[in-house]
Amino acid sequence: MGQFAPHSLSPLPPDQSKIETVKILKKAAKASFAIAELKGIAETIPSQQMLLNAIILKEAKDSSEVENIITSTDELYEALSAKEHKISPETKEVVNYRQAIMLGFQLLQKQGFIRVNDIINIQNKLINNDAGIRSTPGTVLKNDKTGEVVYTPPQDKLEIEHLLSNFIQYFNNEELRDDTPALIWLAVLHFQFESIHPFYDGNGRTGRILNILFLISNNLIKIPILYLSSYIIKNKSSYYKHLNQVNETNDWENWILFMLDAIEQTAIATKDQINSIRLLLEKTIEYVKLNAPKIYTRELVELIFEQPYSKIDFVVERIGVERKAASRYLRELEEIGVLKSKKVGREKIYINLELFALLKQ
Repeated sequence: MGQFAPHSLSPLPPDQSKIETVKILKKAAKASFAIAELKGIAETIPSQQMLLNAIILKEAKDSSEVENIITSTDELYEALSAKEHKISPETKEVVNYRQAIMLGFQLLQKQGFIRVNDIINIQNKLINNDAGIRSTPGTVLKNDKTGEVVYTPPQDKLEIEHLLSNFIQYFNNEELRDDTPALIWLAVLHFQFESIHPFYDGNGRTGRILNILFLISNNLIKIPILYLSSYIIKNKSSYYKHLNQVNETNDWENWILFMLDAIEQTAIATKDQINSIRLLLEKTIEYVKLNAPKIYTRELVELIFEQPYSKIDFVVERIGVERKAASRYLRELEEIGVLKSKKVGREKIYINLELFALLKQ
């Protein structure tokens, strides 16, 4: 494909017979079952903030890793916990991604839908610049290893805006989707957004945020806890191969089957992780009750699960005690082996060791 070879991207919808094959419908049923189980187990956790903090950070790290932005889980939690802590540019990008997810979630909760301007604001938060939609021709997608041009997205700004407007109509309007299961449409919409490639940077991460917002807007899950980035990292070459084949040969079936498998496998893995968090929380509650009864409150234990890197300020704010008491609570939890302290700059941070080990898996 030449550098400015014409792209073959059509507005939505695609031919329904291509996206509703027998194989796709069977796979969609399995993926829907897995996601329904995930939604159910998520609702058994007493504090939804616990899941948001744990799973969004994991996703922020994994999604950035797809773009070869590498940071460690330790750096991330330190960046979010400590006031005066120098963080690497890579960690800053991951923190921005987390903020972009929360911005999208809040907009969806407030409005009940997402607009093109909201997508631009999410990407702005993610990349930390306001370049907006591409207006200068010349963007091509190349093979990282060979440098060969594999796809030339739309070049004209007006065309990009027209395609985005068409995309958002189908994103928000269930009636336009003509009774095709929502999970199949997630795959269609993800392909479409990545193929429009509307920004100079951050298209992949913005597209993965839109996936989760689509799941929430269709009531498949309630909070942003299902992310496909870890699956994409493990199957990166297949992801790009199937994505490109839709453009080159109109092979919708293999692309949609890949995405449905990603949803199913990720839902199962996330459900297992949430179950592990819930069991560890219950075990820790009983352990603290037995070994530190004078300071035990359920709220205190839930706090150290909401904030795997805790500090005095968090306890003061959440429990409503003075700093001296908050400091004593954290020290006692360290004495019985639940937390371990660490100096970050001039602050002391307390790490929930077992939870942290679980989140790093």
